[in-house]
Amino acid sequence: MSHRWYVIHVYSGFEKKVAQTIRESALKKGLEDYFSEILVPTEEVVEVRRGAKVNAERKFFPGYVLIKMDLTDESWHMVKNTPKVTGFLGGGGKPAPISEGEAQRILNQVLEGVEHPKPSITFEVGEQVRVADGPFASFIGTVEEVDEDKARLKVAVSIFGRATPVELEYSQVEKV
Repeated sequence: MSHRWYVIHVYSGFEKKVAQTIRESALKKGLEDYFSEILVPTEEVVEVRRGAKVNAERKFFPGYVLIKMDLTDESWHMVKNTPKVTGFLGGGGKPAPISEGEAQRILNQVLEGVEHPKPSITFEVGEQVRVADGPFASFIGTVEEVDEDKARLKVAVSIFGRATPVELEYSQVEKV
């Protein structure tokens, strides 16, 4: 059996449910040998909710599930007839596998996202931000430096008519 990576299109928000349903259906029908991996590519992100940092999960490809399988008529029909699956990616009604290199790149992205959670909000140099917390609350400034690893910014705020650089965390500022 030659297992290849395929991409299936599913209803957005039901990716994990579809993956679970396919696993269960394969077990019930005795087709588990046709499927080696079913993956919903996600990464960990750090969000700020009500002033607190919270780890959350973000999908790389909302509405898509990666599946490593041996494509036979039986396995194809089982996946295609799973509730909330709209079809396989590929033209002409025939599923097209993605390359092993592309699949490996996605798997590495998933591993990287788990090991090093990223902030869900990104800032750019020159962007206007409002300070939401701390002694400079309600001041508006311009981003001068971004340190994504530490989730910190250097923001130039105008104090007494003079631009003063202030070091702030992502959670202390909001986009204007």
